[in-house]
Amino acid sequence: MNTQTDELKAILQPILEKHDFFLVDLELVHERGDWYLRVYADKKGGITIDDCALISEEYGEKLDELDPIDPAYYLEVSSPGAERPLKNDEDLSNYQGAYVNVSLYQKIDNEKIYEGSLDEVTDDQITMTYKVKNIKKQVIIKRDKIAKIRLAIEF
Repeated sequence: MNTQTDELKAILQPILEKHDFFLVDLELVHERGDWYLRVYADKKGGITIDDCALISEEYGEKLDELDPIDPAYYLEVSSPGAERPLKNDEDLSNYQGAYVNVSLYQKIDNEKIYEGSLDEVTDDQITMTYKVKNIKKQVIIKRDKIAKIRLAIEF
């Protein structure tokens, strides 16, 4: 594990918790000769540009105070994206009730892709509600059958 990244997350976490945000990802990367500290944060209901500005201001002040990064860098705080993947248990819990797209390794009821509301999450399965010709149906999917799950935009 990257100890510098862990240190940067530890500095950020109290700021996020204070405002009911959660960390999706944090990366310190070198691109085209410059260093970038990228923070992807979210909150229930979605994060706004004002929320990102608040995190950037408070985190930037704390980083300036502690100076944990040696090279000069640019701090970027943003939303993880409207259709971002849900990668772990915390993501699934945070987005219970959200509209998601689920791709499977093998078909269930002759379907390999489901899109609908993520109703329930347990250690070994998810339950979701989806529509077929405006009729609501429910499916239970074992988590080991899920190839990918991501947020989706409902049209």
